[in-house]
Amino acid sequence: MTFDEKVLRSFIEEVIAEVTAQEEKRAAADNKPVITDEVSKLELRETGEAPKGAASDEVVVGLAPAFGVYQTKTILGIPHDKVLREILAGIEEEGMKWRVIKVYRTSDVSFIAHDAAEYSGSGIGIGIQSKGTTVIHQKNLPPLSNLELFSQAPLIDLATYRQIGKNAAKYAKGEAPTPVPVRNDQMARPAYQAIAALLHIKETEHVDNNKKPQSIAVSFK
Repeated sequence: MTFDEKVLRSFIEEVIAEVTAQEEKRAAADNKPVITDEVSKLELRETGEAPKGAASDEVVVGLAPAFGVYQTKTILGIPHDKVLREILAGIEEEGMKWRVIKVYRTSDVSFIAHDAAEYSGSGIGIGIQSKGTTVIHQKNLPPLSNLELFSQAPLIDLATYRQIGKNAAKYAKGEAPTPVPVRNDQMARPAYQAIAALLHIKETEHVDNNKKPQSIAVSFK
C-alpha cells in the first residue's frame, strides 16, 4: 500500500487540530492556560563526537535526534528549552554536574537513556524524546530495563522534569531516592495515541545509524 504525501500531511494536520481542540476544552474546563507555540529559546550546537565520561559527579542527558531542532516542544506544547532547563536545574540542585549529548542511532528513549548512561562518568543518564517521554537509566542495566520510566508524556509537567533531574543526580551520588511520582490517566493514551505515533515517526526520520553520539553545547536565549 502506498500513501500520497499530500493526503498523509492533511491527515496529520487534522489529527493535530483535533488534539489541540481537545486540549483547549480540557484547559478551559480546568481553568488552566494552554501552552502555545513560541519562538524557540534553546540553542544546541554540536561540538564533535562525545567522549566517554570519567567524572563520577556527572549526569549525562541524552537528547533524541529531532530534539530542539526539528521538533521544539513536547506533545503537550511545553517548549524544549523549558524542559531542559528544569532537568539541568534539578541536577545542579543536588550538587552534581551535567553534560548533554545527542544520540542519533535510535529514536527509542530506553536506548537513548542507556547510551547516555554509558557515556556518563557516574554511570547514570537521562534520555528525552522530543515528545517528552523520559527515562533515567544506569549503564550496568539492560537497555530495556531502567531506574525510572516516564512513559506518558502528556502527564509530565515542568515540576516533574525538575524532579527527574534531581533523582538522576541522587542515583549518581549512590543514593536510593523515592521514585518521582507519576500521574496516571487511562484516557491520556487513547487521547494522544495518534499524535504520539506521528511525532515518533517524525523523530525517527532523523535517526542516523552511522553517527556516533555528539557533544552538545547548550545555550538558552
